[in-house]
Amino acid sequence: MAIAIPAIYRSTVGKKAVMAVTGGVLVLFLITHMLGNLKILLGAEDFNHYAHWLRTIGEPAVPHRTVLTLLEVVLAVSVVLHMWSAVSLGRRAAHARPVKYQSKKKSHAQGYAVRTMRWGGVIIAFYIVWHLLDLTFFVVNPKGGDATPYERMVADFDPSRWYITVWYIVAVLLVGLHLNHGIWSAFQTLGLRSPRSHNALRGLAATVAALVTLGFVAVPVSITFGWVS
Repeated sequence: MAIAIPAIYRSTVGKKAVMAVTGGVLVLFLITHMLGNLKILLGAEDFNHYAHWLRTIGEPAVPHRTVLTLLEVVLAVSVVLHMWSAVSLGRRAAHARPVKYQSKKKSHAQGYAVRTMRWGGVIIAFYIVWHLLDLTFFVVNPKGGDATPYERMVADFDPSRWYITVWYIVAVLLVGLHLNHGIWSAFQTLGLRSPRSHNALRGLAATVAALVTLGFVAVPVSITFGWVS
């Protein structure tokens, strides 16, 4: 039996709203996750304490890891809905414009943005799977599940595993591009853009994307170059 989707969510406006809201959830997650990762620069004790705190939020009122699991569910649903709305909007736009734009300059600019978001999203999706296998399920982590969070992170970006660091940085750079474009698009979708606020919102999107990118890149680079060991 097919699941009935409310008309608002089948409309272009509804899909854009879903994309903007879920994008906002993902941006908040990235910012908090980045700040948590940066605790590794404070040393093993601080980072391990943070990792332990994540799994004990709400105890003893709720069982171990309950809040973290709920947050992971919300995050997973947001990712799925975000991808669904992006694919749906892309297909709708393609059907609405079967003939290519006459203006080469305009089509090249839009085509670049579309390709960046599309292929960047695919690579980011692969990275998320690898990241979960690495630091959540410990399947591909050199230290496995018996090590501390600090030891697993340091082992991940050991200089001998430079290719992992490169792979991580490439994925994070794509996240930054995705963020910059996505935050700006969300401002437009939510009707916040105006001639007066245009430059400020553009700057805000670029600043948030740059800070998140630098924050995530700082950790593997610090470990690979021996500043954290």
